[in-house]
Amino acid sequence: MEAKISNKVSESGIVTLDLAAFIPEAVAIFDLKEFLFMGQILKEKDFREALKKEDWEKKRNKNVAVFCSADAIIPVWAYMLAVSYLQPIAKEIGFGNEKELYKNLFIKNIAAINTNEFVDKKVVIKGCGEIKIEEFAYVEITKILQPVVKSIMYGEPCSTVPVYKRSVI
Repeated sequence: MEAKISNKVSESGIVTLDLAAFIPEAVAIFDLKEFLFMGQILKEKDFREALKKEDWEKKRNKNVAVFCSADAIIPVWAYMLAVSYLQPIAKEIGFGNEKELYKNLFIKNIAAINTNEFVDKKVVIKGCGEIKIEEFAYVEITKILQPVVKSIMYGEPCSTVPVYKRSVI
């Protein structure tokens, strides 16, 4: 008699979620430092002229971080003016440096998850991969899934660390 081999992991009903699927596309920057007179002062007339001459096509369909890396006082309208040029062409625009926008977009992508797909499921959040996922992403996915799932684990389906298990009342 031949023994039947079964895959207990696939039969367990565990759903694996890889956070790498939520990584945002690359971020481009728009640094107002490049438009400052002597690296310190923003002159309205010169700034407006420079924006008219800017090659905005370089930012088409990109996520753009708008900020000023110089230690200068930038009037709020300057950021607004830059965004008015970016709005028609950029995919997403956010205030802050490249890393801040990347993080915000990553969180936005995670927040867009349809939690109905995970109701009463056992979910493993993939912990190992080719791409390093920062801790904030694991915090966000836990916050979003915990209200609906049966359990959350970290790692791989064959070797997990329990994180959360809904108690039976």
